[in-house]
Amino acid sequence: MRKIFLKIFGGYVILILAISVLILILSLSTIRNHYQETLAVEMENLGRALSHDVSPYLEKGQNRELDAFLKGVGKEIHTRVTVIDPQGVVLADTEKDPAIMENHRYRPEVAQALEGMVGRSLRFSYTVEEQMLYVGLPMEKDGKIQAVLRLSLFMKNIQLLLHSLRLTVRRSILLMAALALIAALLFSLHLTKPIHKLTAASRQVAAGNFQARVRIRNKDEFRELGESFNFMISRIAGLISDLSLQKEELSNILASIEEGLVVLDKEGRVNLANEAFNKLIPTISPEGKFIWEVLRNPQVQDLVNCARAEGRNLSREIRLDGKFFYCTASYLRLQEGMVLTFYDLSEIRKVEEMKKDFIVNASHELRTPLSAILGAAEMLEDEKAGLNRMAMDILKRHAARLNLLVADLLKLSELEDKGFRLDIQDVDVRRLVEGVLQIYEPKIEAKGLKSRLFADPGLPTVKADPFQIEQLLINLVDNAVRYTEQGEITITLKTEAQVFIIEVRDTGIGISEEHLPRIFERFYVADKSRSRQLGGTGLGLSIAKHIAQLHGGKIEVESTPGKGTTFRVFLPFAQSQI
Repeated sequence: MRKIFLKIFGGYVILILAISVLILILSLSTIRNHYQETLAVEMENLGRALSHDVSPYLEKGQNRELDAFLKGVGKEIHTRVTVIDPQGVVLADTEKDPAIMENHRYRPEVAQALEGMVGRSLRFSYTVEEQMLYVGLPMEKDGKIQAVLRLSLFMKNIQLLLHSLRLTVRRSILLMAALALIAALLFSLHLTKPIHKLTAASRQVAAGNFQARVRIRNKDEFRELGESFNFMISRIAGLISDLSLQKEELSNILASIEEGLVVLDKEGRVNLANEAFNKLIPTISPEGKFIWEVLRNPQVQDLVNCARAEGRNLSREIRLDGKFFYCTASYLRLQEGMVLTFYDLSEIRKVEEMKKDFIVNASHELRTPLSAILGAAEMLEDEKAGLNRMAMDILKRHAARLNLLVADLLKLSELEDKGFRLDIQDVDVRRLVEGVLQIYEPKIEAKGLKSRLFADPGLPTVKADPFQIEQLLINLVDNAVRYTEQGEITITLKTEAQVFIIEVRDTGIGISEEHLPRIFERFYVADKSRSRQLGGTGLGLSIAKHIAQLHGGKIEVESTPGKGTTFRVFLPFAQSQI
């Protein structure tokens, strides 16, 4: 505010001083010129009046009498009068003896008068040794210049008058300048006072006091500015209050999230992190640091770089300090930032590992005694008859079922192993289907069923693992044959939108709607008594689902109780090796 006041008041001071100096210079110069002009005109008029008295003396050649006349007149008019002939000789003078005066032919005012004009000159007189104002008048007779009548005044008299006028003008200008400066001071204070109030209120707002208000009494634009300022502060206070509530709600939400969450800016620095994320790195305060400084894990940095480069959300399972996390990188297009979310999968992976170990260990432990039971049952089968033969059949059937269950458990464990890799080849799916139908043809005929295969002409090959696809087809066809008592089993092969579709449809007992969401779970069967009777393990559909997913595809089911079931497998044409 002080700088604005100094600028405004200083500007007025400079302007007033400049105008005062200019007025002083111009006024003194104007007064001086005007006064000199007035005196010259008066002297000219006086000379014309004297010329009537001087002419008779000149005509009679009475130079001595003329000189005496002028000396007498000069005391009365207080003006020096000189008469000069056309050759420049001084004939008479009110102050000096003409005889001792030098020739005046080339004096400026005399030269102009000899040319028939009124001559004027302001110069230093060497005769009286003072600065004087001269006026020369030509005295003509019969068209010829008879003499020059010159009048002059001492400039010291003019200077005294001008000095007095100069003092008066200076005092007047100083008084006016002082009044103008006082008015400028008051105006500057009046002008900057609202600015000072606005500045003080702004500082209070900057310090956090949103109750500060400005009261300006001026009925001008400053009052409108003050009212706008007050309205703006009210709006800002409301917005900050809303933001504070939102921030508090956001903090509570972030604190309640059990998953680790961190927000990155466009440079990869941490802007925000919740408590769950801080627990992952208890020795470091993450705010303001790059994510690679906080989490020294190349997988995290690679995920962030890929999400930023592709401009989309990406997810990846990573390992931090011996724990497994499912990390999601959500790209923020507007801010060019990133939100990272860490889901702790350690317990899930631990349970999966325990289940896997249990399945593998149990399967290996069961395989040996089951093989022995089957071998012994086969050895006794030919030797026993009657009830013993029936008991041996039951023993053999259940041992075979246990052996199949162990095989399926081992297969499922193999598919879920992270180190499992597909043997990708160009696969003719139609040929695989024909082979599977040939395997199940005896069972299909034994139950009085029909099998059909419909395939679109010109079916392309599929990039897939032929052994795994064959296993998928065996499980679906086996399931269809097992639960169909009459009718037919239809397999349809077709393509839609770069996807190969395998459809296996039966006319069996069907599946109730409440069981459909869970039929791909391990050991889940819709009708347990019937499944047990038919020898199912409850793992075939789960194995089929894993095989489809390993190939980047999926499997779906539709079923109506009493009318049959349809399974559809969707496989992409091109499948990179996993």
